[in-house]
Order: sequence, then structure tokens, then C-alpha cells
Amino acid sequence: MERQHRKGIQRVRHELRIRDVTVSRITPLGDRFVGITFQGDALEGFVSASFDDHVKFIIDADGQQVRRDYTPLWYDAATRELTLEFALHDSGAASDWAKTAVVGQSAIIAGPRGSMIIAGDYDWYLLAGDRSALPAIRRRLAELPATAKVTAIVAATGADRLPLESIAQLDITWVDTDAALVAALRALPLPAGDGFAWFGGEAATAKQLRALLGDEKGLGKDAMRVSAYWKQGVADHHENLD
Repeated sequence: MERQHRKGIQRVRHELRIRDVTVSRITPLGDRFVGITFQGDALEGFVSASFDDHVKFIIDADGQQVRRDYTPLWYDAATRELTLEFALHDSGAASDWAKTAVVGQSAIIAGPRGSMIIAGDYDWYLLAGDRSALPAIRRRLAELPATAKVTAIVAATGADRLPLESIAQLDITWVDTDAALVAALRALPLPAGDGFAWFGGEAATAKQLRALLGDEKGLGKDAMRVSAYWKQGVADHHENLD
């Protein structure tokens, strides 16, 4: 029987704005990630109401405009600074840009178009994903209160395992592969009470987990959000499956 939930998701639209920014700070995060902070008067009024938000990061690469989705990790309205975290791949236009970025370098940031706000007073939360979901998971963990009960299952290895810290009551499981993530979630008994499940990661895994959460775990559509952050062999892919 499908579990019933009372809170759901609050959908909020934002005015779409295109913002010219420059790099103000670069923070290495181990060997595989870098945090880049952007500053600019154009960031005045920037709003990101949910950890699940994404902005378009826009650069010119070899005469071609490159557009990629990134999670707004942190915004300081007083200094008009916005921080994004970049995963450093072996190749890729945005990753290559981040590897060589310097303070003062220019870029364009657009959005977010809207926010899907998930309440902070559920009885429990499940956060799952691969390395592409780590910025969103890290932001969510930083925002949740000490009373929140959170289970996190993340597929990442070695240097990809960024620290996950929170004042919330947190239980973390690291796995090496998406297949292991699916298996871990299948074996996980969901806690009693009113909860919410979130996933961000590769498209094929997202479809598996959407079915698993709904058909096997009995979560209703209003109790989950499953996003395909990327798709094997496809650039600039983002798809919400719920």
C-alpha cells in the first residue's frame, strides 16, 4: 500500500536573470573537486530557496557556448558572492575551465528558474546519489536542523568522498558503484513516520530508483524527488523523473 504524506513539495518560480560574474575565490577540495566563488553586482537579488536548485553556468570554449547545470552551494547577499562546486573530470569543457580558472576570470550564471522546496520537519530524510549529487547533498545537510534524522547513501570512491557534515542526526553509507547504491537502498528498511526521499545522479540509475522507491518501498510521488543529473554519453543532461 502506498504511504500517505502530508507535506509534499512547494514549487516556487523565480524571474530568470542572466548574470555576468567574475571569479573571486578558488578553494581546492581534495584532488577531484574545486569550489569556485563568483562575485558581481549582477548577483544582487539572487535567490536559491532549495538545495535541489540548479543554475546554468555559461562559458565560451573554443568559440562554442557551453552550458552546464550546477547546484548553488552557498550565496552571501551582503558580498554578492555565489559558490559552485566543480567535479574535476579527465575531460570536459566545464571541468577543464575549472581546472585552469583564476581570480578575475569572467563567466555567466543564469537562474535558477525556480525552486522545489522540501519541508524541514519530516520525521526522516533519505538522501542518495553519486558524486554529481554531492554539492546538493552537502548543502541539504548544512541546512537541516539538529532534530532531523537523515540517512545518506552515496556512490563515490577514494578522493570523491567529500566530507558530509551536519548538525542533523546523520547515518552515512558510502558505496563504490551505482549498482551497490541500488542494492543498499533496496535492503534499507524505511523508518516509521512521515519521510522524504531524494536522489540525484545518472539517468539509468535514477529510473531504477524511482521505480524502487515507488513500487517496492511504497512512497508516493509527493514523498520523493528523483533527478537525472547526467546521462551516459550525453552532455548537459538534466531530467526530473518525479
